[in-house]
Amino acid sequence: MITFDSLTLKAFLEENKDFLFGARINKIQQPTRRDFLFSLRNNGETKQFYININPQYYHLCFASKENIEKRVIEIPQKPPMFCMLLRKYLQNSRIAKVNQPQYERILEFYVETYNEIGDKIYLCLAIELMGKYSNVILYNYDTNMILGCAHNVGAEKSREREMYGGLPYVYPPKQNKMDILDYNGEVNYETLQNDFYWFSKSFAMQCKEQSLENLKSFVSLNKRVPAISEDLKTYSLYSNLLNNPVKSNSVNDMIDDYYSEYIYRDKFKTLRTHYESLVNQKLKKVVKSLKQMEYQVMQNKNADTYRLWGDLIMANLYNLEDYSKEISVYDYENDKQIIIKLDESKTLKDNANKFYKLYNKAKTSNSKLNELMEDLKQKQSYNESLLYSIRIAQNLDELLELSDEVVETPKDKQKKVHSEPIKIELENETRIFIGRNNRQNDLIVSKLSSEDDLWFHIKDCTGSHVLLKTQKLTDELIYKCAKLAKEYSTAKTSTKAGVIYTKRKYLRKPPAAALGYVTYKNEKEIVVE
Repeated sequence: MITFDSLTLKAFLEENKDFLFGARINKIQQPTRRDFLFSLRNNGETKQFYININPQYYHLCFASKENIEKRVIEIPQKPPMFCMLLRKYLQNSRIAKVNQPQYERILEFYVETYNEIGDKIYLCLAIELMGKYSNVILYNYDTNMILGCAHNVGAEKSREREMYGGLPYVYPPKQNKMDILDYNGEVNYETLQNDFYWFSKSFAMQCKEQSLENLKSFVSLNKRVPAISEDLKTYSLYSNLLNNPVKSNSVNDMIDDYYSEYIYRDKFKTLRTHYESLVNQKLKKVVKSLKQMEYQVMQNKNADTYRLWGDLIMANLYNLEDYSKEISVYDYENDKQIIIKLDESKTLKDNANKFYKLYNKAKTSNSKLNELMEDLKQKQSYNESLLYSIRIAQNLDELLELSDEVVETPKDKQKKVHSEPIKIELENETRIFIGRNNRQNDLIVSKLSSEDDLWFHIKDCTGSHVLLKTQKLTDELIYKCAKLAKEYSTAKTSTKAGVIYTKRKYLRKPPAAALGYVTYKNEKEIVVE
C-alpha cells in the first residue's frame, strides 16, 4: 500500500484550486467516524469531495459516482455529533481560501460564516493526513481555538500535540529536513526520505538513481503524468518511474481510482474473512452436536439387551426368587447361560418392567435422535455449501448476496441483492446453469428446471448444482456438465472425482429444508478428471 504524501497533496491542490476557491459547501455527510463526503458546487458544477482518515488508506479526492459505489459508502440515519457540528458551521458557506502549509500533509479550507447571533466569524477546516494521527479539525481562525475534531487526542495518545475542543490549534512539530530545491550537494538515495521534504518512503524508492536535476523537477511538479501500476500496487505522479504504468487523466483520477480499488479489495477480504469465521462457528456447533447424538445412539444399542433381559426374567418368573442381587438364566437367543444383575429391593416382575422401560426409552430416544441427526446433517450440508460460496465469491456484491444467510438481519434491513446463476448457451437450444450459492442452487431446482432436465453434483463433496437443458442429449454433453460440476466444487483440484447425475423429477426437497438442499434417487455416476 502506497502512502498519500505531501507532494501528492500539493499536486492535487494545484490541479483543483480553481474549483475549490469560492466553492459552496452544499452538503456534509459522515458515513463512518473515519470518512467524510462534502458536496461542493462552483461554476455550475457539483463534485463529491471525499476525505478518508483511516490509518491504512488515508487520502482525499473528488470521488466519481462509480468509485463512491466501490467504496460501499452507506450514510447513517443519525449523523455523528462531529458531522452535526460541521453542518452547523460550514453548510451553505463558501470556501474563501485553500492552503497547504509548506511540506505538510494538511489541506486547509478557510471559511467566512456567521455565528448564532449573526456576527461574521472566520473558521478553518484542517484535514490532516498523517497515518495514525490523521484527523479533521474545525477551529476558529481568529481565536485559534478548536471547535471540534473527528477524534479527540489526549495526552495519553500524544504528548506533543493534544487535540480537542477548547484547546488552541497548533501545527505538527517541524521536521529537521532540507528542501531539495535549495540543495546542490551529493544525494544519498538510501536516506532520501529522511534528508529531504516531499519524499515519502514509496516515492523515494521510485526516485532511486535519478539525477538531482530530475529530483528537483519532480518536486516542482514539472511535466507530471500521473499513473497507476498495472498490478494496482502503487502509483506515481510520473509514469516513467513505474513499471507497466497505466496513465490517469488527472492527479485526482489517479488518487480516486487507486484508493477506491484498495478500499474495495480490503473490504472484500475483511468481509469474506468475517463471514467464513461466522459460518465456521455454526459448523463447529453442528458437528459437535452431531457427534454427541451419534454417541448416544451407540449407547442406545443396548436397548435390545434390556428387552431380552426382561423377557428372560418373565420366562423364569416362577423358577427364581424375588429380591435377588442377580440371577442365572439360559439365554435362548444366544444359546448360553448368563447372569443378570438385579435391583434387590424390587421383585423379579418389577425388575423386568424396569428393563422394558429402559428398552422403550432407548427406542423412543433413538427415533427422536435420528430425526434430530437428519436435521443436523442438513444444516451441516447447508453450512458447508454456504462456506464454499463465500470462498468462491469473486466480488463484494456476491458476498453481500449471502449476508442474510450468514447474519440474521431484520427483514426491513435485508439487502435485496440476488444475482442469477451462471448460464452457458450452446447450440441446439442447449443451456447449462451453474449455481454459485445456495440461493442460486435453489433457484435452479425450483424455478429453472423441467422434469426431464439433468441435474449434476459432485459426489460426497460440497459444490454447485449444475443443470442441463437440452433437446439433444449426448455423452459429450453429460461429460461436459460433469466436468463443470467438478470444477465448481471443493474437489476442483483433485485428479479424479465422481459426479452423480439424475433427472430433475427424481429430486426432492424435504419440507422446511435449507436453501439448496435436495435428496435424489435413480442417480448415475461418472468419473471425471
